[in-house]
Amino acid sequence: MSRRKGKDGKLELLRAVPLFANLDEQELKQVRRHADEVEVAEGQVIVTQDEPGNSFYVIVSGRADVVRDGHKLAELTDGDFLGEMALLENLPRSATVTTTEPCRVLEIHRREFSGVLDDAPQLARKMLATMAHRLRHADELLVT
Repeated sequence: MSRRKGKDGKLELLRAVPLFANLDEQELKQVRRHADEVEVAEGQVIVTQDEPGNSFYVIVSGRADVVRDGHKLAELTDGDFLGEMALLENLPRSATVTTTEPCRVLEIHRREFSGVLDDAPQLARKMLATMAHRLRHADELLVT
C-alpha cells in the first residue's frame, strides 16, 4: 500500500463518500485530519482474517472481495467500509479482504478511530445501520 501525502482535495474526496455525506464541515475536517489516503494495488490483502485490527478503511474507488474461511461473503466497492468490527470489539479480523482491482482507500488508525466517532456521531450512527444490515443479510444467507 502506498500512502499519499497532503490534504489537497481530501475534503472534496470525503464529501463524495456516502458514509460521510451528512457530516457538517467541522466533522469532515476531523475525519480529514485523521484519514490517510492510500493506494492499494490489485491482488493486495487489506486485512487478514484472525489477525489483530489496527485500522478502519473506506473504499473511495476500486473493488475488493471479503472472504471468511475460504468462502466469499461479499464484494466491496466505492463507498463501502471495512475493519470497524475488529476496532469496536477489540477482537481479531473476522474476514480477509483482498483487492480485485486497484483501490484508493481512506485509512483511519485505531488510536484515532474512537475520537473520530466521538466527534462525528452521525458517522457512528451510519456505521451502526450498515453493520445491522450486514448482520441481517448474513442471517438470511444462513437460513436459505
